[in-house]
Amino acid sequence: MTLVQNFPFFCIILSMFTAIISFVFKGRGARNLHILMVVLVHVMSIMTLVYCVRADNSYTYMMGHYPAPWGNEIRIGQLEALMVVFFSGIMFFSVLGGIAHIEKEIDDSRKNLFYIQLDLMMASLLALIYTNDLFTAYVFIEICTIAACGLIMAKRIGRVYVSAIRYMVMSLVGSGLFLIGLSLLYCITGHLLMTPAKNTLANIVYTARYQVPLTVILILLTVGLGIKSGLYPFHTWIPDAYGYTTPAASAILSSLVSKGYIFLLIKLMVRVLPNKTLAWNQMTNVLFILGIIGMMIGSIDAIKEQNVRRMTAYSSVAQIGYIYMGLGLGTEEGIVAALFHVISHGVMKALLFISISGLSDSSNGRIDRKGLTGAGFRNKLSGFGFTVGAMSMIGMPLLTGFVSKFMFASAATEANTTKMIAAWTALAVSTVLNAVYFMRTVIVLYTPVGDAKAALQEGEKSYEKKGLVLESLGVIGFVLLNLYLGTMSPTVIDIISRGLELFG
Repeated sequence: MTLVQNFPFFCIILSMFTAIISFVFKGRGARNLHILMVVLVHVMSIMTLVYCVRADNSYTYMMGHYPAPWGNEIRIGQLEALMVVFFSGIMFFSVLGGIAHIEKEIDDSRKNLFYIQLDLMMASLLALIYTNDLFTAYVFIEICTIAACGLIMAKRIGRVYVSAIRYMVMSLVGSGLFLIGLSLLYCITGHLLMTPAKNTLANIVYTARYQVPLTVILILLTVGLGIKSGLYPFHTWIPDAYGYTTPAASAILSSLVSKGYIFLLIKLMVRVLPNKTLAWNQMTNVLFILGIIGMMIGSIDAIKEQNVRRMTAYSSVAQIGYIYMGLGLGTEEGIVAALFHVISHGVMKALLFISISGLSDSSNGRIDRKGLTGAGFRNKLSGFGFTVGAMSMIGMPLLTGFVSKFMFASAATEANTTKMIAAWTALAVSTVLNAVYFMRTVIVLYTPVGDAKAALQEGEKSYEKKGLVLESLGVIGFVLLNLYLGTMSPTVIDIISRGLELFG
């Protein structure tokens, strides 16, 4: 085994040890250590991706001395490495873009705890992407949940405590359902590693045994992860969780955490659960319907919202709906489109939340639509970043959102006629609704009012110039990622498609 094949394991261990070591550092030290860790994870993941693409194969990494089916292992391929490359990049730019607010809004005594939560979240996301062991996945689901609650509560104001409790309750329900489903799966297969479990399930399906337990397992695992990822109608925790915490936490929670759970669900769909059964077909139909409803309801709620951060949070409900609609198509093309949108939405939503924080800073802390009038003139870079993110969400060509919507429309042609018509209609209606609330906000941002220069100086005076520079780097980084995915998407799509072929 070559050195680069060890890098995924090194990344997980590095993230966990960074969290442990950060306890002895103060805020600045913990921050620098976290950024260094994310950079190292990103570099090692790029090297892993290059290795997997050149080898055109996937491989397993055994941890300990016991091979399958008794040991624990992670599995690495093009798809997993690609996801980690983008996840670590998104986390890096989110932290850069939100440093000024972290310094201002979080007590000095708790800053190191904030970065510890980020370290644990990075480790959890890496484990969810790489693990080939179902119980290991459950353990890191819980670690990710705790870390997310810590990020939500970091500001220590009344509303975030309510948000964190609501998030915790919904997440525990989802985790409980997932654990029950996992226990039943272990009872009938005797395996926790994904590949042996899939082989046993294939034999069970072939002999027509355990039909009712299999259906129950499928429902429990899917609903459990659906709750944790914010699938409609389990989305009620999203607006508060994303709308009131720090900008960096909002960007990370919306763009990464829910996507980690979705990636695990896709892994179960492809690598574990039997997908040629009547129960599976019915479940994909349910996901398809709930995804389309989420696309509509999330957009309608966003239109009614005056708080721009909550509006963007409601938009996440709609975007999660896109992903589940793609999964509900029940085709390989639909899964590829969903996986691309996992990356695409992560880039778009993080850009929006970081840009909103800059616009608010230049508007005396106002976050309502009226209070942001003219903010695009007062903070030109954040205004440009929000506009790029908004145009991408609507589906403007050359931006990543356009590629996502085109892929969903194209994938729908491979499904049956009913799903194709429903998907095309939902995409058209959702695009119009997206344009309503995002274009309305962009117009407000560029409506002239007062002395823009004086307002900008007033809005900036409570922040250090260093924080503003780093925030600008975060916005620029996300804009470039958006343009890259919009113009170089064939390369990414090819890796996703080939990675999915090797995924099972």
